Amino acid sequence: MAKIAFVIPALNEEKSLPFVLQDLPKPDKNHIVIVADNGSTDKTAEIAKKYNAIVVSQPTKGYGIACLTALAELQNHHPDTDVVVFLDGDYSDSPKEWKQLVNPILHQNYDFVLGSRVLGMKQGMTEKGALLPQARFGNLLSTFLIRLFWKERYTDLGPFRAIRYASLQKLNMQDKNFGWTVEMQIRAVKANLKILEIPVSYKKRIGVSKVTGTIKGSVMAGIIILKTIFKELFASRSV
Repeated sequence: MAKIAFVIPALNEEKSLPFVLQDLPKPDKNHIVIVADNGSTDKTAEIAKKYNAIVVSQPTKGYGIACLTALAELQNHHPDTDVVVFLDGDYSDSPKEWKQLVNPILHQNYDFVLGSRVLGMKQGMTEKGALLPQARFGNLLSTFLIRLFWKERYTDLGPFRAIRYASLQKLNMQDKNFGWTVEMQIRAVKANLKILEIPVSYKKRIGVSKVTGTIKGSVMAGIIILKTIFKELFASRSV
């Protein structure tokens, strides 16, 4: 049986995290749940432990560095992991859909499966108002640039995604902030991974977004994502 690891970067998600963890498989020898506590000041870590999740602490703020900390835990203690699933701790994703992301990797030889909120929206799977205009614009611009530079037709930079662990290790992920998702998608193309996008559900998050919930957060995240795209482009051309 395949060993699946679920990675959840979390910052002050005590209200939403119980719902996320309830919808995932209970941790056992084949299912690992890692909550990367990114400097929470509430009971996020305490709640994660209550649900038998592995808690790794990363006080330095940043989506990417939280994910990297969780991956260090995998490398050190669970190197036999087969697939890694990333999802947010705010319950905007639908954790019960994890098998839809994992099965193409286990049974159809895909390496990377991205849950697309945009495709989900087209199929009526997205709650009205969940995908904010600034996020939709950012997705549109970013995926256009990826298509322009690397010829890959992504529709989203969604956080809900699954990747073969061996393939993920080859990507040498480095971004420590909000460029993490786009860095993974670009490097997956560069590494010639077999990629699939599938529609996923999306709903309004519990609590206020640290990114799209404020104008400053949206602008800063957008700048970081664009910088990551052009960093990867220049790296490609320098090889």
